[in-house]
Amino acid sequence: MSTPQTLADIVRLLIQLLPGMALVCLVLAGIALRLEGGSTFSIGGGFTKWIFWCVILLTLPQLLLWFSFFGLPVPLSSGAIGTDWLEGIRGDVSAFINSFIIGRLTIVLAPYFIVRAVLDVTQGGNPLGSVLTAMFVLAVPTTANLIASLDSGTRFSAVDVLDGLWNYLAGRILPAAAGLAVVGAIFNFVTHRPAMRLIGAALAFLTMSALWRLVQQMM
Repeated sequence: MSTPQTLADIVRLLIQLLPGMALVCLVLAGIALRLEGGSTFSIGGGFTKWIFWCVILLTLPQLLLWFSFFGLPVPLSSGAIGTDWLEGIRGDVSAFINSFIIGRLTIVLAPYFIVRAVLDVTQGGNPLGSVLTAMFVLAVPTTANLIASLDSGTRFSAVDVLDGLWNYLAGRILPAAAGLAVVGAIFNFVTHRPAMRLIGAALAFLTMSALWRLVQQMM
């Protein structure tokens, strides 16, 4: 028995809206990042959960390949939507996410985090968390493109993306974080504040891959 056209179009609609939903998850991840400190985050907290859901949404079509691997039929999700009103919903939702949330809302939201950074300084706090959150929110489309580029197109795509994000974190972000830690250590030394913990953090950031390999060798 063939799948009814309307039901097949609903499946195509949901699948084609997944990239837009992933962008919304990244925006919410940026907000959660600031709530958790900005320069740090909790494992299992809001930031990691929204990043995880972003990965799941972007790789869901590949995850559905597991059903075919187990011998279960999976409705075709590729192709154009044949039902006009469902195609209209897809176009409207995609335009709202791309034009309003990503194109306008994130650009307006980021300056508020910069204002929060200034307020943090006036209260004697560290502005780095708010600044990093503003940068993350502005880079939502680039982050989504990075995650999509790590998609291997197989049923293991979700794990491949998470592994690629780890490699990107260890190879690109942590060395930059080590440089910021050194700058912070110098600033703390000049202002007669504790600096050794930042030096230790910089060394750990630079050797994170080696530390991970050491842990693997110990198991």
